[in-house]
Amino acid sequence: MTSFLTTVIKDLLKTNDSLSNLTFILPSKRAGAFLRREISSQIIKPEFSPAIISIEEFTEQVSGLATVDNTTTLFEFYSVYKNCTPAEETEEFENFSSWAQTLIHDFNEIDRYLIPQEKIFNYLADIQDITHWSLAKEKTDIVKNYLAFWKKLPVYYRDLQKNLIQNAVGYQGMVYREAAEKIAEFAGENATAHVFVGFNALNNAEQRIFQTMLEKGARVYWDLDEVHFRDKEHDAGLFLREYAATWPYYDKNRFEILSNNYSLEKEIEIIGIPKQIGQAKYVGELLESLPPGDLDNTALVLGDETLLLPVLNSIPNNIPALNITMGYPLKYSNFSLLFEKMFEFFKNEDGRYYYKDVISVLSNPIIQRISRDRCRKVIAAIKNENLLYLSPQQIQQLFRDPVPEAVKLIFPSSSPPPRQAIENILLLISHIKESLNEEQDALNLEFLYRYRQVALQLEELLKKYPHIKSINALHHFYNEISSLHALDFQGKPFQGLQLMGMLESRVLDFETVILTSVDEGTLPAGKSNNSFIPFELKKTFGLPTYKEKDAVYTYHFYHLLQRAKKVYLLHNTDTEGSMGGEKSRFLLQLELEKQMRHKISTTVITPKVKHTQDQLQEVEKTPEVMEMIREIAGRGFSPSALTTYIRNPLDFYLQYILKIRDKEEVEETVAFNTLGTVVHKTLEEFYGQLKDKQLTLEDIEAFRKATTAEVKRQFTLEYSSAPLSKGKNLLIFEVARRYVLNFLKMESNALQGGSEVFIKEVEANLSTSLDIPELDFPVNIRGNVDRVDIHNDVLRIIDYKTGKVEQPQLEICNWDDIITDYDKFSKPFQVLMYATMLLENRSGGPQVEAGVISFKNLKQGFLKFAKKEHSRDRNKNYNIDPEVLENFKVQLKYLIKEICDPKIPFLEKEIKNAYGTY
Repeated sequence: MTSFLTTVIKDLLKTNDSLSNLTFILPSKRAGAFLRREISSQIIKPEFSPAIISIEEFTEQVSGLATVDNTTTLFEFYSVYKNCTPAEETEEFENFSSWAQTLIHDFNEIDRYLIPQEKIFNYLADIQDITHWSLAKEKTDIVKNYLAFWKKLPVYYRDLQKNLIQNAVGYQGMVYREAAEKIAEFAGENATAHVFVGFNALNNAEQRIFQTMLEKGARVYWDLDEVHFRDKEHDAGLFLREYAATWPYYDKNRFEILSNNYSLEKEIEIIGIPKQIGQAKYVGELLESLPPGDLDNTALVLGDETLLLPVLNSIPNNIPALNITMGYPLKYSNFSLLFEKMFEFFKNEDGRYYYKDVISVLSNPIIQRISRDRCRKVIAAIKNENLLYLSPQQIQQLFRDPVPEAVKLIFPSSSPPPRQAIENILLLISHIKESLNEEQDALNLEFLYRYRQVALQLEELLKKYPHIKSINALHHFYNEISSLHALDFQGKPFQGLQLMGMLESRVLDFETVILTSVDEGTLPAGKSNNSFIPFELKKTFGLPTYKEKDAVYTYHFYHLLQRAKKVYLLHNTDTEGSMGGEKSRFLLQLELEKQMRHKISTTVITPKVKHTQDQLQEVEKTPEVMEMIREIAGRGFSPSALTTYIRNPLDFYLQYILKIRDKEEVEETVAFNTLGTVVHKTLEEFYGQLKDKQLTLEDIEAFRKATTAEVKRQFTLEYSSAPLSKGKNLLIFEVARRYVLNFLKMESNALQGGSEVFIKEVEANLSTSLDIPELDFPVNIRGNVDRVDIHNDVLRIIDYKTGKVEQPQLEICNWDDIITDYDKFSKPFQVLMYATMLLENRSGGPQVEAGVISFKNLKQGFLKFAKKEHSRDRNKNYNIDPEVLENFKVQLKYLIKEICDPKIPFLEKEIKNAYGTY
């Protein structure tokens, strides 16, 4: 393959003994190193290197103006805006910047394309006058002000340029226009020493510069293939065909096309892969399959540059050298989220920080190092105490003395002004730097240095321009400035694999090309209109529209393929993306306009999913496990432990043998079990006062009045001190309060109906031993019963349930089912365990009933355990008599013997839910 740069240098050496006195102008600085290498490889005798500059640097030389960035232009524009606008009509800088950046973009385009500014601004004002929303003959003040704004555009434009020229600077378009006006004078002196290489889409200012320089003897080398130039419909040659047809220079001189490579033999693989990460992984497989000798002439081009990090993580070990021409963005550093959260904290005016934001900062490895891992204890305390919103004072109290200085800087006691915010960031950077080691933390120190540059740049802007008065505005410019900073990779630029973005590929050629993200919406990027100038007006004045932007993408795409021999084009097949998995139109065009010698194949890659058959787990009872079971039996099996075993023996093993509990997390929305606990604790607080006493209407009325306060108190104890006055928590608080009030109303109705209730026990701790001769160790059962009372001479054992329970769920026909079917019989199992413990040594007394009060089914009242002979039997025995207890104890002992039998392993059960087995 003969590259474009090789062809250019060879052609120049035919007419120049030395290239030292030439100045090469390139589309960007990136290709300069490759051009310098090409020159050194072709010259015979030693000589000085020629000057190699970008087109931006060339326009600065010609115009005498230095280019300033958009941020500086915006600040200068605000000064102009305030001078041109009455004080009472002047917007704050934050509001101003929201529309001024779009206007600066339009100014830039108007200048780059040498549009008569007065004419286009008048057109724009007239359009707004025609299309405004008011239909009244007499214009309102709002409409008048709106139209006045458009009529002021020429004034804004003129005064902004005047301000910038006084400082010998300008935004890009302004520099281009100035260069276009001065190019004739410049070209008369030394045009023949200039060579323009590899350009395609030129704005009008550049066209005037090129034409003038051409007329005076400069050389221009275009890089376009004959195929695309001759095809009048192909967008890759859209711009160069126009120049060949319209530039006066080419009326007399031949338009030279240096390439005829596109139609040569090529292997092109179009590969569809689901998701962006899938493409990154497949890139690694492709690189691994390439011969090592091919890597020096291989380019990996990222159509979507956000793939940089996944691709870097997918580079295989067989890549000996890698040159990355893209910068490593600051957003990938350990500090990105930290500084982003700091700005959020600075903007927080109520002085309380959301726990997730606090934890995300305290989890940062750099902050943990500064605090010497004290952050871990603070995070644990936040979760244990269920703190949803924390004040700076609370955070400092959790750290205790001495509070790390970094924590004070990150969590200010009040929203600081912009200058104080920058000072906090700079102080934090200093603290972090002191804690880092130069050898071990070289990368982090480099990132930290870049963030310090960003902060210092913001500080200079604050000193020079008094416009930034809010943290929101400061945050906006922090994001804009930090997005321009990146870490440059170090490497050998001409060895190994070249990893780059689309724009870095300009002027360069490779035999093997891997291009990712060839998707509609990425290549090309699609329609976007960040402009105040309507489409029709752009067409009228020759400003670029999405048609020209698409043609730019088309040129870059086909330029990559132009001299390549092997091409891999990867696109996303995932239908969940913004474009629904639609591959780029470029790929369709490749297939439809296939060249005779091109071999194009289309493949869809799907990840290999290994089929694994789920097997139920089985855990043998080792001597150590048996020792734990004996310990549990000695303390006492609880109803929840035994029902857990019935539901799934493996869960019993995990929770009670291994003691694995759910991970402690902050309960942001009140969980259902917390709701149940609050209701239980509230009733315990009320009815605990009445133990061994008669329940009266006066008691219930007193409880009713105290309900709201008591429920709030229990939520504070069981959940968090966070307010329950909004959101889901307000609804859940109201549910708990209603549960208690409805329960009290049910009790009141019963008393008013003539019932008598005597409270015997509230949240009583019960326990008893079981005689199981087959086991050589003591076995106990224990539990807490919610309430025991005597209701109209009937002893009732009551279990509260905040969920919904129906009467059939407490009825049983076959005793064997009570220890095998958790879903149907867990509730009768529990109440019978309470009855067994309570009545173990009882002889005589009133009739006994055991059951449930369901807060979601209070209309049914007390739901009683019942024994039936068969499912349709209407005759039910509600009495907990000795026969019932004896039959239950038989099943209970059988269950405990199974748990304690070393020969029976813990077998996992298939658990069914509404969606199937899990």
